Amino acid sequence: MTDACEISWFSALCDDDYEFLGVPDPKLKSSWEHCRDIVLQAETGGFDNILLPSGYALGIDTTAFAAAIATMVRRIRLLMAVRIGESWPPQLARQIATIDRILGGRLTVNIISSDMPGEKLASAPRYARTLEAMQILRTMLNGQPLDHQGEFWQLKLDPPAVTTVSGKCPPLYFGGLSPDAREAAAQGCDVYLMWPDKREVVREIMDDMTARAAKHGRTLKFGYRAHVVVRDTEAEARAAADRLLSKLDAAQGEAIRNKSLDTTSTGVAAQAALRENATDDGYAEENLWTGVGRARSGCGAAIVGDPDQVLAKIEMYREMGIDAFILSGYPHAVEADLFARHVLPKLQHGPLTID
Repeated sequence: MTDACEISWFSALCDDDYEFLGVPDPKLKSSWEHCRDIVLQAETGGFDNILLPSGYALGIDTTAFAAAIATMVRRIRLLMAVRIGESWPPQLARQIATIDRILGGRLTVNIISSDMPGEKLASAPRYARTLEAMQILRTMLNGQPLDHQGEFWQLKLDPPAVTTVSGKCPPLYFGGLSPDAREAAAQGCDVYLMWPDKREVVREIMDDMTARAAKHGRTLKFGYRAHVVVRDTEAEARAAADRLLSKLDAAQGEAIRNKSLDTTSTGVAAQAALRENATDDGYAEENLWTGVGRARSGCGAAIVGDPDQVLAKIEMYREMGIDAFILSGYPHAVEADLFARHVLPKLQHGPLTID
């Protein structure tokens, strides 16, 4: 186990904040003010990083938000999600370097293998395009001249005039479960992100990704994205989790899931299977509750329990070799405060370092 792990929170840029899942609340809708307040709450609470998600069909623009909030935070890192389908890599490299400068060198990047708005590319070419983008970004942000002759881009360019503070490419976080996604991750990213699953499945994924990366002479760090519900007692935590679903209409939950652009992905299918195979009260294993996935696509399970149980679950993942955690809860600012007070002080944590 490493001496410290990175503990990140989540700002709801994609209209994903609720008091009751599936019941829209105008006060929690994505806006500059609301998402800003979540970031500032996370910084005050002591989190190391915060994910700024991205979706062109939902919420507000991530890159513009990241540039603005970078002027307001003093310590926390930003994990800015970028959708490759919407990006021209040389311009994205300049944006990343510029925001990193504004932030004082604390930018990290979550690569999303997205389609272009209005198009649908098959899995293999889409992930091949994403890998090319990661390779272009890494070369240019490392300050090296680019001579890239790929399937999707043919570019011969000098590196951007603006550099990151470190002069190196920020850590690239990336996730995906399909074979195409795993191969792109093995070759291109620094931190491989996983959604919740049973511990034996998480172990199998980590073993597979370690082997895939080794074939390319690389090593990966591992991240785990999950929701969390922590209260003074397990009974209170379970009651809080049940309350989240107390006003959910099944049809509304399905409509929310179908709004997402990743509803047909291998990862979403795995989250659905985890939920379907859970106990009647929604638990896939001890303290891993799948109810969140009834009202959202993507990450669909939460660590639920008292502070010691939540801590033990995170420490179990750390023992497995997970270096970074991206957590969230509903409402996001409220749950960030609860986790920051009850669990975070008991963890050895700090910004993730990439060798």
